[in-house]
Amino acid sequence: MTVEQPSRMEHGDLATNAAMKLAPVLRRSPISIAEALKPHLESIPLVDRVEVAPPGFLNFFLDWNEWAAFSEKDDSSHDRFQKKVVVEHTSINPNKAAHIGHLRNSCIGDTLARMLKRIGYRVEVHNYIDDLGNQVADTVAGLLDISLQEDYDRFGDYCWDIYTRVHRSTDDEQLKRRRAEILHALEEGNNNIAWIGTLVAEKIVHEHLEDMARFGIGYDLLVWESDILREGFWAAAFEKLKQSPLFRKETEGPLAGCWVLKQPDAGEKGAEELNPDKVLVRSNGVLTYTAKDIAYHLWKFGLLDKDFRYRPFAGDLWTSSRTGESRPFGKANRVLNVIDRRQEYPQRMVKVALETLGFEEEAANLHHVSYGVVSLSPATAAQLGIDTTDGKPAYPMSGRQGIGIKINELLDRMEAAVEAVRPQKEGIPSREIAAAAIRYYLLRFNLGKEIVFDIDQAVDLQGNSGVYLMYQHARASAILREGEAFLKDGAYRSRRDRAPAVPEHLSPSERALLRHLALWPDTLETATEELNPTSVTAYTYELASLFSSFYNACPVLRAPDPLRSFRLWLTARTRSTLADALHVIGLPAPERM
Repeated sequence: MTVEQPSRMEHGDLATNAAMKLAPVLRRSPISIAEALKPHLESIPLVDRVEVAPPGFLNFFLDWNEWAAFSEKDDSSHDRFQKKVVVEHTSINPNKAAHIGHLRNSCIGDTLARMLKRIGYRVEVHNYIDDLGNQVADTVAGLLDISLQEDYDRFGDYCWDIYTRVHRSTDDEQLKRRRAEILHALEEGNNNIAWIGTLVAEKIVHEHLEDMARFGIGYDLLVWESDILREGFWAAAFEKLKQSPLFRKETEGPLAGCWVLKQPDAGEKGAEELNPDKVLVRSNGVLTYTAKDIAYHLWKFGLLDKDFRYRPFAGDLWTSSRTGESRPFGKANRVLNVIDRRQEYPQRMVKVALETLGFEEEAANLHHVSYGVVSLSPATAAQLGIDTTDGKPAYPMSGRQGIGIKINELLDRMEAAVEAVRPQKEGIPSREIAAAAIRYYLLRFNLGKEIVFDIDQAVDLQGNSGVYLMYQHARASAILREGEAFLKDGAYRSRRDRAPAVPEHLSPSERALLRHLALWPDTLETATEELNPTSVTAYTYELASLFSSFYNACPVLRAPDPLRSFRLWLTARTRSTLADALHVIGLPAPERM
C-alpha cells in the first residue's frame, strides 16, 4: 500500500491504492472496498473530501484551512532522544591536502547527521584518523628522503607534492622496504620517526578541519588509529574473535601464518568472488586496517571493556588520547559509516565479525552508507595537465600521481565565479555562497552515482544550484520585510491563532505550493530512515521552484486584503520551510543576497 501525491492536481492532494491491495485478501472488488472506506476517511480532520476513481484509487482533497492551523503548531521532533547514532565520516588519511572526493564524503555524512538530529536522534559524529597507514608512512619517507624547495601556503599542499614525488622517484621494492621500516617505527611509538609521523598527522588534520569548517562541517570526536592499537582495543577484540569458528590461523597455503576471518557463506556458490578469507593479522604480525576497524566498532557499540581517555583538540572538538579525562562517547544504538562503495567488502567483514561474536542486533544496526567516487571530466582533467587524447569519458583522481582538485583550490575558483555575477555585495559573503554552491553540487546526485566533476559546471550558478535555493529564501525574506508595513498585527507570522483563512478558490500555483509544503515532514522522515539526503535536496529545489512560480503568477503585496494576508502567510510558511530544509542540507538561509 502506498500513499503518494498525484502529479495531476485534479486527482487530489494525496492518493492511495489501499483498496486494490486489500481486494485479494477480502475477495471483493477494489471499487466496493474504496466506497466502504470513503466515509471513514472523510472523518479525518485534515481531509475535506475523498473521491473514488477506477480501478479503486482513493483520492484525498485536503482542507487547507485545517492544514494551515495544524501546520502552525509547534512541530517539535519525535521523542527519539533515548536513541544514539554514531555517524563516522570524512576519515581522510592525514598525509596531504584534502580533495573534492573527500569533500563529497564529508557533505553526505554531515547532512545525514543533520537529518538525524532534526528528527530527534542523539547524534555523535566521529572522524577516524588513520595515522598508522601506508599513506602516512609514504609522506614521512618523502619528508625524510626527498628535497623539495618550493613556496607553499599550506603544509598539506607541500605534502601533496612530496607524496607524489615518493611514488615517482622510488621503485616498488625500495618503497616497500622503506615503508615497512617507517610503519614499524610508527606502530612502536616513542621514537623520532613516530614523533615526526604524529606532528605530520596533527598538522594536516588541523588543515582538514579548517577546510571542512568552511562548508559548515564539524565533528564531536577524532579517533586516532594509534590509540586503538596502543590502548589494547585490538588485543581485547582478538581474544573475543578467537572464540569464533570463523576466525582462525591458517597453517598452510598462501595465507599460512595469517589470522583470517571467514565469510559465513564461504561454501556457497559465488563466495569465491567475494574473497571470503579476510586477513586480519598478517603472517608477520602486522594488523590490517579491517582488524583495527573491528576493534573500533566493538567500542562504538560499547562491547569492549575498554575506553579511551579524551582531551580537547580544537574548540568543542574532542580527541581520543592516552591521557586526559573520561567522556560519554560511544555506546551507540546505531552506527552509520559513510565510505565509498569500493569499501563494501571490508565493511561487510566488520558486520560479519559482530555477527560471529553473537552481537546480531548491533550488526543489524551497523550501516554502510555507500556512495560513488568522484572523477574528473575530460575538460577538467585537461586543465590539470592530464593527457586526455585517449578520449575517456572520465579520469579518476590519484593521490600517488598528484591528480585531483584540492578543496581550497576549488573554493577559490567558485568564489571568483560568484564575485563575477554579483551585482551587489550585500549580506552573505561571496565565499560562503561559493561553499554552499559546492556543497549542494556534491549532494544533489544520487549516492550510488559516480560524479564526473566538471569545474565549469560546478561554478555555473544557474538552474538547480545552491545559489538558486538561497536566492529564493532571500526573495521571500524581502517580500516579508515589505509586507510588515501592510499588516499591523503580523497575521502571516508563525502562530496558530493568526493563520489566515485560505481562499476557497486557490490558483494553481498557490495550491501547488501548499501541496508541496505539506509534504515536508514526511519527506524528511522518509529520507532520514532511508539514509538518502538526495531526497531532501530534490524536495528543496522543487520548493524553491514552486515558490518562484507562485511569486511570478500571484502578486503578493499588491493583492487586496484578505488575499494579501494569505499570500504573505504562504510566503512566510515557504520561507520557514525552506530555511529548515536549507539547514538540514547545510546551506545558509540568507536574508539578503
